[in-house]
Amino acid sequence: MPTTKRIGIDHVKIAAEILRQGGTVAFPTETVYGLGADALNPEAIDKIFVAKGRPSDNPLIVHIAALEQLDAIAHAVTPLAKNLIERYWPGPLTVVLKKSPDIPASVTAGLDTVAVRMPEDPIAIELIRLTDRPIVAPSANRSGRPSATSWQAVVEDLDGLIDGVLCGPPTRIGLESTVVDTTGKWPIILRHGAITQEMIQACIGNVSTATSDAQRRSPGTRHRHYQPRARVVLFKDFLTLDPVLPDPAEIPVGIIGCRDDSDRAEIQNRLQKRYPHAEIKICRSMDEYANSLFEFFRHCDSLKLQTIFCQQVDSSGLGRAIMDRLTRASQ
Repeated sequence: MPTTKRIGIDHVKIAAEILRQGGTVAFPTETVYGLGADALNPEAIDKIFVAKGRPSDNPLIVHIAALEQLDAIAHAVTPLAKNLIERYWPGPLTVVLKKSPDIPASVTAGLDTVAVRMPEDPIAIELIRLTDRPIVAPSANRSGRPSATSWQAVVEDLDGLIDGVLCGPPTRIGLESTVVDTTGKWPIILRHGAITQEMIQACIGNVSTATSDAQRRSPGTRHRHYQPRARVVLFKDFLTLDPVLPDPAEIPVGIIGCRDDSDRAEIQNRLQKRYPHAEIKICRSMDEYANSLFEFFRHCDSLKLQTIFCQQVDSSGLGRAIMDRLTRASQ
């Protein structure tokens, strides 16, 4: 079986050359690792769908390194879109625009819109710049699995299925980008992420959340996503956790949650004593919870745990994005 070429971050030119030749390369962004291909090369794009086992009706996000590249991808950039772009690019925000005729239909799942993002990660920007063309890049994992937040997770899912992986650091945010559709009369959030609903409203005013029909325009919203092999069970808080946990003598489980007060260490110690064989992670903040979630899923899978218990959080701010991933993972 062929293996995927490991590429150090000092050799981004090698990765760019693979992309220019129609290959596929995974690379770090601030959100999750992306699986890149030339956004204007239909044959290269098809390789992404094959490697991931991705449904063809799931659109891709086009990544750019400079605003000048936007002209070849989209047209009719609305004032709302311009305001969001000026405020949050480069960064973890994807904007849905009317597509250019030059964009292959496989990128947009046959829709008349295209999702575009300018990442802020310097390795990602350098890769796009050296490739000298826009890059499509869904998350670099098998479809349905938790997104990869490290190059090792990419290799776990895609070794031998893609041409290369840029071996950069773990991702900073750990959840996929926010996606906002700006093509209608009113902006619609299609997927929640680190650019929160409150941040978007502060920039452009009222914004709604997508219905299932509107979600067709966004990746990561319609098909099975983010699921570890273990069963995911949600719980409200640590005070109500014990009744839903199995007997300590049974098969070990994973437990992850968030507690930002002085009780965090006490809760961690209590759970560890009661469940000495459990994998337990209590995060100090919502940012840490978001950043740790997919990595924890994969860690528990590596230990062949059968169940992961995940604490629910308030659905505001970053909590909306966390709850979206938890809800989908538990379905």
